[in-house]
Amino acid sequence: MRVLLLNLYYPPDTSATAKMARTVVDALIPRHNVTVLCGRPSYDPTERRAWRWYQTEVAGLARIIRTGSTDFPRFEMKKRVLNYLSYVALAVPRALFVPCDAVLAMTDPPFCGIIGAFVAMLKGKPYVYNIRDMYPDMAVGGSIVEPGLPARIWEGLHRWALRRATRVVVLGDDMRARIIAKGAEPSRIVVVRDGAEILPPNTPLPAADPDVVRTIRGNFTFVLLHAGNLGFYGAWNTLLTAARILASDGVGLVFVGDGAQRAEIEAAAAGAGNVRFLDFFPAAKIQSVLAAADAHIITVKRGLEGVVVPSKMYGILAAGKPIVAVAPEETDVVTLGRRGGFAVSADPDKPADVVSAVRLLAGDAQKLKIMGEAARAASTDYDRVKELQKFVEIFDHLKAAESYKEDVPA
Repeated sequence: MRVLLLNLYYPPDTSATAKMARTVVDALIPRHNVTVLCGRPSYDPTERRAWRWYQTEVAGLARIIRTGSTDFPRFEMKKRVLNYLSYVALAVPRALFVPCDAVLAMTDPPFCGIIGAFVAMLKGKPYVYNIRDMYPDMAVGGSIVEPGLPARIWEGLHRWALRRATRVVVLGDDMRARIIAKGAEPSRIVVVRDGAEILPPNTPLPAADPDVVRTIRGNFTFVLLHAGNLGFYGAWNTLLTAARILASDGVGLVFVGDGAQRAEIEAAAAGAGNVRFLDFFPAAKIQSVLAAADAHIITVKRGLEGVVVPSKMYGILAAGKPIVAVAPEETDVVTLGRRGGFAVSADPDKPADVVSAVRLLAGDAQKLKIMGEAARAASTDYDRVKELQKFVEIFDHLKAAESYKEDVPA
């Protein structure tokens, strides 16, 4: 099929959706033709492009059309909104003239799913909606948008887009449940997990960089690590309260990363000697970062189950590390962790639960070892290559359906 993919960000941008868009394109192009309609790069100042209404480039077998959207850095919300609006204003008319057999949209900008449904409707083509982030739920949950008429209108349009979609691709079962609650047809929903690159069976894990391990572990006896974005979605106060209680146990809570709430979390952690904050390490050191912890934290605050689906879980599993899930029971990290034996869970509103869960691991080296082995064993169920094959199958089925219509006399 000729697939038109809509997403503001695409490499060299380094956002999560940019990386995933590239991954999906790489999976599709051996069997389908892909045109990506994206914006000008805005994440990396060294990758700025000269302004043009539209510019076309070829990346491997994919065709990339970049609109002349604004390219303000992503750190200021008002300027990011200008990036969003300028992209949509230029992408929609251009999309109408791109030959395609199906439209695929992701969730950058946050209303891209609605735009994709609109474009597919005007072109009379099947629509595949890949939900990376759940909007407007995420915007309301993060207090970016106040509950009220604008949020209700946004939600109504989002539900319309869900009904228009031939297929809705979601990141987990918890997100699937939330989408069904919005009225989406269950048979149209496909769970495609981000997964991770899985080493062949019995292959030893790569040796960790001792400098990275030393930097993260410091002098803590037991290290809990949260590596990733420090956004609005986490039960941060619960974690910090628990960390203060665990200080006497030699437990350290280490945050590696950045995000909109890092400064606020650092301020709340002031005076806690066993809580540390580090910047992101280079991508080449990710495996060493994962290896440095005794256990990893994945947190989702109550009310955001199915809205936020932390995909970092799969890399942690591939690294053979246990997880402490500070998240509601309905989240995938809790249900899958319990089923696979690689996670212990704690109520995101109860610091005492977190303390109990961590002490259970820190005081039992054998249990920690067994859970680590269970994590690596479970990782094979989430092989990124196998998960991406589901994307290919979606468009294979659409192509088969299209061929059937052409073969059947009117």
